[in-house]
Amino acid sequence: MKKKNIFALALAAALALSLAACGGNNGGNGGSSSPVSGSNLGSASGSTAAAPTVVKVGVVGANNGQWDTVNKLLEADNIRCELVEFAEYKLPNNALDAGDIDLNAFQHKAYLQKEIDDLGYDVSVLGDTIVAPLSLYSDKITDVSELKEGDKIAVPSDPTNEGRCFKILESAGVLEVDPAAGYMPELKDITANPLKLEFVEVEAANTASLLPDVAAAFVNGAHAIDNGLNIDEAIYVEQVEPGSDNPYINIIACRTADLDNEVYKKVLAAYQSAETAQAIKDIFKGTYIPAFEY
Repeated sequence: MKKKNIFALALAAALALSLAACGGNNGGNGGSSSPVSGSNLGSASGSTAAAPTVVKVGVVGANNGQWDTVNKLLEADNIRCELVEFAEYKLPNNALDAGDIDLNAFQHKAYLQKEIDDLGYDVSVLGDTIVAPLSLYSDKITDVSELKEGDKIAVPSDPTNEGRCFKILESAGVLEVDPAAGYMPELKDITANPLKLEFVEVEAANTASLLPDVAAAFVNGAHAIDNGLNIDEAIYVEQVEPGSDNPYINIIACRTADLDNEVYKKVLAAYQSAETAQAIKDIFKGTYIPAFEY
């Protein structure tokens, strides 16, 4: 009798396991057959948590570590920024205007305004990010005062950054430019060049590569980082301070129609946070400076 009871119990257990297996197979058609926990718990129908809202952000250069902090902060809103890297400054605004990306974060206000004026992009400033001092580097001299007659200096070829270089050299006492030219003087606006310096105009991404061939080169912040240049090694550093009137404050840009997009506002808020400001200071050590209040 005892053996029969044991056999009956074993049979019942086998039947239960069989029924459970059948139930698991049916899960593919509406039930859940895999374990779930925490925020991934689905509804009674077995659905899982929604995939994050992906925001494509155009950047130039590969050093964008502050966006890891931004993404960490955005997890609470189920938003994730996906960085799209471009090789040249002239590409991200075109991609943004065309709708290929959602935002971009690579340029200062003066550069954006010049592109809008020249190319008619319907793009606007969403908010401030950093100030990246434009610095002069050299393999041959250690101070700007060592420049000599006829020396060549590599400068970015885009008008806003080239004009910025001339203004920096003026602040260093090397040149004089016509004040009527504002913050974007051209070569023709140089009124005094006692050293008869020559300027080698190349795409901003390429100025660092010319260091072996010129007396000095202006290298934008992102490209300095990409080329392993430390701001402490620069022979002259642009003196800039955060402030709404500074045309060289970098920004996040969006299509004008998206200025009130709530997702993009959350991206901006995550960027303009104390956590991201600290990440910028820790990662870039003065090459980038937070340009927002937090």
